[in-house]
Amino acid sequence: MRWTILLLLFASIGSANAAPSRIVLLRHGEKENAYALCDIGQQRSLALRAQYLGKGAEHSIFDPQPPSAFFATTLHTLELAAPAADSWGLPVTTYSVVPIPEQDSQEETDWITRQTQLASSDIMNSPAWRNKTVVIVWEHKHIANHKLAKENPDSSVELRQLLKLDQLPNKYISLVPKTWSGTNYNFFWIIDYDAAGQPVAFNTVQQTFTGKYSTLPNNQWGAPEELPAHSRCER
Repeated sequence: MRWTILLLLFASIGSANAAPSRIVLLRHGEKENAYALCDIGQQRSLALRAQYLGKGAEHSIFDPQPPSAFFATTLHTLELAAPAADSWGLPVTTYSVVPIPEQDSQEETDWITRQTQLASSDIMNSPAWRNKTVVIVWEHKHIANHKLAKENPDSSVELRQLLKLDQLPNKYISLVPKTWSGTNYNFFWIIDYDAAGQPVAFNTVQQTFTGKYSTLPNNQWGAPEELPAHSRCER
C-alpha cells in the first residue's frame, strides 16, 4: 500500500510538471468564409511553412528545439497549420469545431470554449510534451479576449488564462495583450516555461515575409489590415 501511494504521488507530481518548455501561439490566416481561408490566408500558410514554421524554414522560429506537435481547432486553424506540420512529418492534433448552419454564435462560442479548455489541459499536463516545443494555431477570440473572460468569472475560457500568462513574471505581464486584435493575423506569441511548468518569459514576433511572400499584409498590432482590392478575404 505504501509503495502504491508513493507511485501515485510521483505520478501526480510528474503530471503537474508536464508542461512544454516552449509554446508558439498564433492565429489562423485570413478567411474567405466560415469554412476556408481566402487567397491571402492560403498564401500565409505557405509563407509560414517556408520562412518560419516549416522544416528548413529561412527564418525558423524554432531555436534550438524543433516542434514536437501542432495543435488546431477550427477549419481555418487546421488549414493554416497543415503545410508546416506536414514538412516535419507531424500530424495536426485537432480539437475540432466546425460550422453548423443551425448553430447560433453563442453555441459556437461555447463549443470553442470547451475545446480550448480540453486542449490546454492536454497540452499543459501530458508527459508527451514535457520539455518540448509545441505550436498552437487557434481562433483569436479564444487566445485572448478580455470581454469573454469577464463574462465567465468562474472559469478560464481563453488561452491567455489557461496557459498561465497571468502568472508570468511582472516584467512580462504588461506585454501580454488582454485581447487579440481582430485585425492581426501576423504575430506569434512565444511563451517559455520552467521545469515546474510555470511561465518564465513572453515574447511577440511579427511575421515579416520576404521574397515572393513579401506582399502579404503585415500591419502593426491593432492597426487595420490592408487587403488587396481583388482578394476574396472577408472584410
